[in-house]
Amino acid sequence: MPIRIPNDLPATKTLTDENIFVMTETRAMTQDIRPLQVLLLNLMPTKIETETQLARLLGNTPLQVELELMQTASHEAKNVPPEHMLNFYTTFDRIKRRYFDGMIITGAPVEKLDFEDVEYWDELCEIMEWSKTHVHSTFHICWGAQAALYYHYGIPKYLLPEKLSGVFEHTVERRSSMLLRGFDDVFLAPHSRHTTIHREDVEKCKKLRILASSEKAGVYMLMTDGGRQVFITGHSEYDADTLQKEYLRDKGLGMEPRMPEHYFPGDDDTQKPLVTWRSHANLLYQNWLNYYVYQTTPYDLNAIEPI
Repeated sequence: MPIRIPNDLPATKTLTDENIFVMTETRAMTQDIRPLQVLLLNLMPTKIETETQLARLLGNTPLQVELELMQTASHEAKNVPPEHMLNFYTTFDRIKRRYFDGMIITGAPVEKLDFEDVEYWDELCEIMEWSKTHVHSTFHICWGAQAALYYHYGIPKYLLPEKLSGVFEHTVERRSSMLLRGFDDVFLAPHSRHTTIHREDVEKCKKLRILASSEKAGVYMLMTDGGRQVFITGHSEYDADTLQKEYLRDKGLGMEPRMPEHYFPGDDDTQKPLVTWRSHANLLYQNWLNYYVYQTTPYDLNAIEPI
């Protein structure tokens, strides 16, 4: 089944060209199906790229998904045309009385700041608290995962000596989790961050379960029992060239970044990167949507039970 997105969203043409089954609003109105209502809180500056990456993964499942885009009202997007934000994005005040089957909170390039110093921190805290009563399952990515772990469970983040960037091997630790159904024992996923969480802090929290980790990148995938909250410390949604763009951007700014590890063939940044994590990314989002959203969400969204 397709993902339902606005007719004129830039992602529509991109995904259609890739043979991802996209259903426009016009066609969806003729179908008598309740699609999964998924809210995307997009905190990334590259909003169009991020919404396309996530729409691609959500659309590659057997389930019909209606994706709604949300921005923070307390921070103005500077890298996206204002008309794009006006046409396609909502704010928390407009949707806070509604209920959603699923929600995704993305990462953000604010890792080096203390959480409380982030411009929209208070608004994000309000949204994360609201998610406990109005969203059946919330999926947190990278800084979004660190922020949620800190807000909900008091787990701190730590500054790394240098940026962690590259594609790393991860090992499945909890094979019984449906989130890992179909995964190989070892799989690859990209990371791009300046901070991390410590395993010992997570293990002190009895409500959290570590599902997969990396010797180099640390804890990667964790969740609460029942999957109402999922935390991913990397970027499985990244395109083939996303790490490349970040690296060349920083290089062009004279920052002398370290080359992303296990990414460029032969560690030659003039070579085209190969995608080695796509199957993992698709499985991850398929499993989340199927087992922790679709299979367990109430038909009447107003019946969602508080966490």
